[in-house]
Amino acid sequence: MQKNLLKKSLVAARNVVINMKRILVLCTGNSCRSQMAEGYLRFFAGNKAEVYSAGIETHGVNPKAVEVMKEDGIDISHHTSNNVNEYNNTDFDFVITVCDNANERCPVFPAKAKKIHENFPDPARATGNDKEILQQFRQVRDMIKSYSEIFINENL
Repeated sequence: MQKNLLKKSLVAARNVVINMKRILVLCTGNSCRSQMAEGYLRFFAGNKAEVYSAGIETHGVNPKAVEVMKEDGIDISHHTSNNVNEYNNTDFDFVITVCDNANERCPVFPAKAKKIHENFPDPARATGNDKEILQQFRQVRDMIKSYSEIFINENL
């Protein structure tokens, strides 16, 4: 009986891994929008997807992005800023560009990857005092959160 239970558990675990989708989120510097999208896509996908983010360049993870995500219960403080070339040998099911620059400069991925573009304002370019800048980060965060939830519900 225990052997059958163990065998069923192993089969179920293998099926989860086999059916898991891979998602790459691309932005210019992999500092704000793609980091927030990675956080929300991971949250909404649960164990249905492996989610990565990268940039055409790497600018480091923006502390204000970390702050506004933490306000919403998503910890991205452990994220790193990665260059898209790090994923040249990874097969993705979806490549999502979250800014026009990344969409225009996106490298070619295998035909299997479905490329999707959704342009979000760049909160790193926000102007004003600290309160106003954080508010602009929150607005972009909320747009990305909504998009991410819809994307997962429609595609996974």
